[in-house]
Amino acid sequence: MTARDWLSDQADAPDDWGAILPPRLDAEGRAWQRRLFEAGFAGVDWPVEYGGRGLSPEHRAAWLEEAARAGVPALLNMVGLVLAANALLAFGTDEQKAAHLPPTVRGERVWCQLFSEPGAGSDLAGLSTKAERDGDTFVVSGQKVWTSGASISEWGILLARTDPDVAKHKGISFLVLDMTLPGIETRPLRQMTGESDFDEVFLDEVRVPADCLVGPLHGGWGVAMATLTNERGFIGASAVALGRRLDAVEMPSDPVRRDAVMTLVTQGRALQRLAQRQGPVASVASSLVKLGLAEMALPMAVATGNEASIVQAPGARLGGGTSEVQRNIIGELILGLPKEPRA
Repeated sequence: MTARDWLSDQADAPDDWGAILPPRLDAEGRAWQRRLFEAGFAGVDWPVEYGGRGLSPEHRAAWLEEAARAGVPALLNMVGLVLAANALLAFGTDEQKAAHLPPTVRGERVWCQLFSEPGAGSDLAGLSTKAERDGDTFVVSGQKVWTSGASISEWGILLARTDPDVAKHKGISFLVLDMTLPGIETRPLRQMTGESDFDEVFLDEVRVPADCLVGPLHGGWGVAMATLTNERGFIGASAVALGRRLDAVEMPSDPVRRDAVMTLVTQGRALQRLAQRQGPVASVASSLVKLGLAEMALPMAVATGNEASIVQAPGARLGGGTSEVQRNIIGELILGLPKEPRA
């Protein structure tokens, strides 16, 4: 059965919750991921031995588009099914892949991303959470913030400083973290939407087994950058949702306002076409789409009159890489402009 046919039969499918599973939908999300797995639409391009279908990135992109057209979640949670999974597939050991990927694709394991800190957001390499080697463990201490779904996650992907005496990009390691270990505390952060989708996470001398290191010691920056490229690539599927919002825009009768709204719709259609050119594999060019979507979020929400979207819109400029970071990527890696001065 094709993805489109299967989706048309899922009358009781949940509404699309986006890239990040809201904690209040934890049970529903896990059940939906299990249905996707049993139907053969989970981990489409993963190796078969880890629960996938062994298909191509083009098949994965087609699934994302069909799910978006149907208005249902394409997967449980991007952090686990895209970021953590691709980091493990590219850099993990056979033992790590076998331990983590099958329960993740079945919806039995939810992941969170432990990257940002109070003093290291856009300047992620400035993070101060440390992981000190002690025999066969790393002792991790520090604080993370804006961690989506930390309160419902069994595991997390963590960046921590393992060598403080080298350039900041070169002394970071990438770890997978069991969120049930002693010394981990999560505190919800209340948003202006009234929800608490994010948490701050405190790590107090958490003893993490050394075999939780993913990739080379002190080489976590390269693992993280490859991982975040996959996050930007996932944004390309939002072209379908953008088209749906554009279709819902009503033209005002006032000619001045109508002109302004028509300009917005025209920009949106151009951005939609750009997103469709992204292709199945992420690249730095996807920063163009990410930036455009973020900057259009608020005016689009106002144009459609959706109050919930209006309140959520400012966060689009922060999540998945800030608009400032996207402009740097576009300027430096696409346009070839001089790099931003760094201290």
